[in-house]
Amino acid sequence: MRRLLASTDLRWARRLIVAATILGLVAVACTGGDGGTQSQPTTTSLADTSTSGGTTTPPPSTEAPKTIDTIPGMPGVTDPNNLYSDAGAGKLSPAVEGALSRVYVPNRRSNDVSVIDPATMQVVNTFKVGINPQHVVPSWDLKTLWVTNNAEGRTDGTLTPLDPKTGEPRGPAIAVDDPYNMYFTPDGKSALVVAEARKRLDFLDPQTMQQQVSVDVPDCAGVNHADFSIDGKFAIFTCEFQGSLAKVDIVNHTVMGYLTLSGGGMPQDIRVSPDGSTFYIAEMVRGGVYTIDPYAFTETGFIKTGIGTHGLYPNRDGTKLFAANRGQDHVGNNTKNGPGSVSVIDFATKAVVVTWDIPDGGSPDMGNVSVDGGTLWLSGRYDDVVYAINTINGEVTKIPVGDEPHGLAVWPQPGRYSLGHTGNMR
Repeated sequence: MRRLLASTDLRWARRLIVAATILGLVAVACTGGDGGTQSQPTTTSLADTSTSGGTTTPPPSTEAPKTIDTIPGMPGVTDPNNLYSDAGAGKLSPAVEGALSRVYVPNRRSNDVSVIDPATMQVVNTFKVGINPQHVVPSWDLKTLWVTNNAEGRTDGTLTPLDPKTGEPRGPAIAVDDPYNMYFTPDGKSALVVAEARKRLDFLDPQTMQQQVSVDVPDCAGVNHADFSIDGKFAIFTCEFQGSLAKVDIVNHTVMGYLTLSGGGMPQDIRVSPDGSTFYIAEMVRGGVYTIDPYAFTETGFIKTGIGTHGLYPNRDGTKLFAANRGQDHVGNNTKNGPGSVSVIDFATKAVVVTWDIPDGGSPDMGNVSVDGGTLWLSGRYDDVVYAINTINGEVTKIPVGDEPHGLAVWPQPGRYSLGHTGNMR
């Protein structure tokens, strides 16, 4: 009997050893064993990693859900591992019911807005707005689109309200000083006008646009683009003409500090990673994207993309980041048919997986992604066109618009609320 028990125990011990070995090998395979680094593939298509619209659905996390302590009034974070989860393909809010499917293109030099029907790829309307329209900005409550006419720092800047259900201006423009860009605080209590020429951030009533409070950012020349932390407590702004960043306390309306980028340059658009741990900053002179730890407020890396990196847009499942490379490495080098391209960055590896060149050259600048995620819409700023780019294979359709198209908005967009810009949705 002892021999039988000993033999049985030995067989079970051997089975346990084999099982442990298999589990160990699986664990190594799952972690990648090398910190997740990978070489850049030579493919020019995302078809092999996409199921619809150039996106994939990541497996569900096995980690215990985190609790995000958001500012009062801000909608809760549904998925702490992907703050873009509520802006997934087709997830339209009831608030956008009845909105026309349109692409709104502000043309900076012709002082008008071109309206494109994405179903026909044709301009279906053009109307005049204020002086130097820079961006079309969806409101926090998703009911109004605002055209920011900054008049190049003059005193006659305006905001033109558009009705998404008619695709036309709604009422008279509102006088606002130097509205180069505009955001909305995550709690929806303020519109945040970026007065670039004034080195100032103006918090306004989101409906009437009347002044609430102003924050000076004296060490942020060329303040223009921003994104918000996952909890809504602070925002980081890029300082285009100072090669640096400014961190601003959204609740207390104070500057928390500045960060000079190691390579300087001209930082442009900025976007937070799905888990909130990293901010990505497009930088035009070096032609790439800085990565920043937003809490330590330190630089953590640099991703080389293409010439004149400018706009940043996450795809619909929050796995990739589209970087528009405008094809110029400094302001003033504004030639047509430049070496423009779009690079696709993988959020998980912080690496470029593919770069699509604009056929015959171009200047891809700013825009957003279609509701289904299948099309990346970008203005061709110095070529007076808009690009509709297939997010699976990079194929480009060009649509002529007005003079110097800039921050176009695709509408409607999936999401519960808008943080502004050209549709920073959550």
